[in-house]
Amino acid sequence: MNEVKVAQDFMRRKLVTLSPHTKVLDGVARLLRDNISGAPVVDDQNQYVGVFSEKACMKALSGSVAAAIELGISAPKVREFMKRDLITLSQDDDVFRSIDHILSKRISGAPVVDAKGNFLGIFSEKTAMRVLVAALYDQVPGTNVGSYMNLDRNRIIDENDCLHDVARKFEETPYRRLPILHGEKLAGQVSRRDVLRAQHRIALEVADRVRRNGASGSIAESAKDHEVGEFADTAALTLGPNADILQIAQLFLNSPYRRVPIVSGGKLVGQISRRDLLEAAADLLRPDPARHQASPLYLSPLADSLPPSMR
Repeated sequence: MNEVKVAQDFMRRKLVTLSPHTKVLDGVARLLRDNISGAPVVDDQNQYVGVFSEKACMKALSGSVAAAIELGISAPKVREFMKRDLITLSQDDDVFRSIDHILSKRISGAPVVDAKGNFLGIFSEKTAMRVLVAALYDQVPGTNVGSYMNLDRNRIIDENDCLHDVARKFEETPYRRLPILHGEKLAGQVSRRDVLRAQHRIALEVADRVRRNGASGSIAESAKDHEVGEFADTAALTLGPNADILQIAQLFLNSPYRRVPIVSGGKLVGQISRRDLLEAAADLLRPDPARHQASPLYLSPLADSLPPSMR
């Protein structure tokens, strides 16, 4: 029997980190430049403080966005920053090949459409976690994307919605991408990162105006250059280096987090993202053609740790 993989076997050790004293605009710029959706925050002794996530970024920039309204800086509409050239999946696509596909394209999910381009749902890293847990027990109810895609239509937005409304939707929900439809056809998509990039541009413009012209009252307070430590998620869940792969999968399934810091003795020693977990479990996720009867996979001794809803 293969040994159960634990966090230290596949966690990332070389990380982009931020100091609690990093200025918010600089911290957001770093995430956008490195194309990452969050970074651990550590002090000078590498003691773990929290996570500066996309949601934390949006909250941190909300003051500047409010100041922009008072300064008469117009917020862009969705149609001005949405992505139109999208990678999509079909509901009949093999689920394991689809997981490989989103991993190879380095995307966290993809819209699912029918042959006419009508929007059906979303297949994401989080829904792929359901495949992982089901595959552990050979209880996969179906091997196509349609069996696992998220069908929630509350995430659909309009191309005429403004940046502020979309940012609020991202802050209040676990969604990472919001589709835009023309009728029932998929027309485009907005991700948290798209919104964050637009918010960052506005915040830079506000900071420049205040620097050149000065400001007082609510505008001065809203445009204040805060530090990352004020907005870092200090309650974000962490795990130790010996947490097994199923514990990590459970954490991702039962929380909105895309990454979990690995902490030992209060110090940050690594990080695991949903993508890291799926890559580590890639061989496990692919069905074995030689196995004709259901038999538990190598993580099945951990079945007792699963809540009933996940068995």
